[in-house]
Amino acid sequence: MKVNIAAIHTRLQELENALGTEEIATNPEQLKQLSQEHSYLSELLHACRKEEDLLNQLSDNETLLKTEKDPEFLELIQEEIDTLRQETTRTTHTIRSLLIPPEETDHLTTILELRAGAGGQEAALFVADCVRMYQLYATKMKWKFEPLSATPSDLGGFKEYIVAISGKNVWRFLQYEGGTHRVQRVPQTEAQGRVHTSTITIAVLQEEDPSKSTLEIRDDDLRIETTRSSGAGGQHVNKTDSAVRITHIPSGIAVFCQEDRSQHKNKDKAMRLLRAKLHDLEEKKRKTEVDTLRQEQVGTGDRAEKIRTYNFPQNRVTDHRIELTRYDLDKVMNGDLDPFSQALVAWNNKTKSQKCPWILTP
Repeated sequence: MKVNIAAIHTRLQELENALGTEEIATNPEQLKQLSQEHSYLSELLHACRKEEDLLNQLSDNETLLKTEKDPEFLELIQEEIDTLRQETTRTTHTIRSLLIPPEETDHLTTILELRAGAGGQEAALFVADCVRMYQLYATKMKWKFEPLSATPSDLGGFKEYIVAISGKNVWRFLQYEGGTHRVQRVPQTEAQGRVHTSTITIAVLQEEDPSKSTLEIRDDDLRIETTRSSGAGGQHVNKTDSAVRITHIPSGIAVFCQEDRSQHKNKDKAMRLLRAKLHDLEEKKRKTEVDTLRQEQVGTGDRAEKIRTYNFPQNRVTDHRIELTRYDLDKVMNGDLDPFSQALVAWNNKTKSQKCPWILTP
């Protein structure tokens, strides 16, 4: 199956004509829907053109490789071919990801809660490593990375780190990060050089769309406490009651935030986290059998489930849900999560029909 570029051109022209009419301009719902389709098809067309250009460059270089005699020039050509192949693979993955039907929740802000599990200080250090990994991934994807709360450990790691990440397709690509992440490496505190196994847990929450929120939180249902912040931060953390803990009495859910110097800002962040947790609780109540069957294909994301292993001695990363193994752990820890996030999206959507079947040609 190939992408029908001519059909995309035709549909884009239809959309541009429609978006220029007064009928659509005065209908906010239709304007939003057609604008989103136009943006989606434009992005897909750009990726297809890029893939076509890369394949042409690759073909030209491979032809040149067969005729060139100069050893130094041959080496340069081979390096260029290797680079083009890698870029072509990435672009092809992007196209496959774009062909998966978009969902309304794709762009909703995602909250990650990272916590140290088995392994003590080494687990806390790996939390810090993963925070850096997600921050670099967010930078690469042009997402906003907003820390909500952090509890530092003694050696520079984190016992807990909570962050809100927002931007285009953020939920689409981060929703499957929930579960137990296992790390195998020689700890900094290990004098004998033995490989240890530690774990961290990641919970993934979706921040609801404010325009569609039906969640009501009564002031009477909240217990709000202020305390002094703890951990790194200088004299301020010991003198100001800026940390905020909010408990939702009916559900028993409690959240804590001390990331900001302002008590007001910490309260706002804590309320965002509380709303996300309550929204997640409501979503779990509404799960259907179909949802359960669909999630079983990629794992439930429960914290007790080991979803991924990071093996530093072998430079290996394995996602156990889709049996995907790559030997470029160094790149993954520097934010190159695309191969895993896109593969998980594709796996979870493999039984879904195309939103626009006309895009493909036999």
